[in-house]
Amino acid sequence: MGQPKKQTSPRKTGLRRSHLRLELARRVNKKSPVKAFTTAKESGKALAKKKIATN
Repeated sequence: MGQPKKQTSPRKTGLRRSHLRLELARRVNKKSPVKAFTTAKESGKALAKKKIATN
């Protein structure tokens, strides 16, 4: 992948590939009916069960 793996300088935050991907996934999840995976806590089985129980 052509994206940065680690920070280039100590003061620039959010340049890790995982952080960039997380930010994009959250942005997609706000608008799209098809949800992208963010983190285990945010998009796990327990959360899916909870959503079904509330509906």
